[in-house]
Amino acid sequence: MTQAFSLKTQPARFPLLLVVVFGLGACDADSPDPTTAPPEPGVMAATRDGPADAPEGSCWGKTVSPAVVERVTEQVQIKAAKVNSDGTIASLPVYRTEERQVIVTPRRDNWFETPCPDVLTPEFVSSLQRALQARGNYTGKISGSLDAKTRSAIQRLQRNEGLDSAVLAISTARMLGLIAVPRVPAG
Repeated sequence: MTQAFSLKTQPARFPLLLVVVFGLGACDADSPDPTTAPPEPGVMAATRDGPADAPEGSCWGKTVSPAVVERVTEQVQIKAAKVNSDGTIASLPVYRTEERQVIVTPRRDNWFETPCPDVLTPEFVSSLQRALQARGNYTGKISGSLDAKTRSAIQRLQRNEGLDSAVLAISTARMLGLIAVPRVPAG
């Protein structure tokens, strides 16, 4: 008889923080020092070095979907039952319980394109705050500053779209009408 149950694990937050603080750079040399700036929630990198097929000069954010791990418990027969010639059981079988972890879904990097720092001017951020406010996601002052309240509003909006990050994605900026949607040539 095989018995199995699953246990989904939560990602370890501390090692991720170490990777963010010590392993990854920012988009520009003028960006804040990553050892003093708090990392973005759920984001490992805001960098010009995106996925392998990223266009040159583009900026990227990355979230990580943690691996889904299940703990499987099985009963393994180590000694068979002894059966007499008349069909009666002389001794019962012996089983051992074995537990192991199985990765159901591997860890996955989720890249998303972001506006580069030179786009995030006070005028752009003010427009972003107004767009978030018009949709009921932002209640703060229109300051032009990408502060904690603004980032929280970005994350709330993007979480509803399937991206749990406080870093503005290009797709969100386009949805809000802040960045032009590329035209597809006719033909």
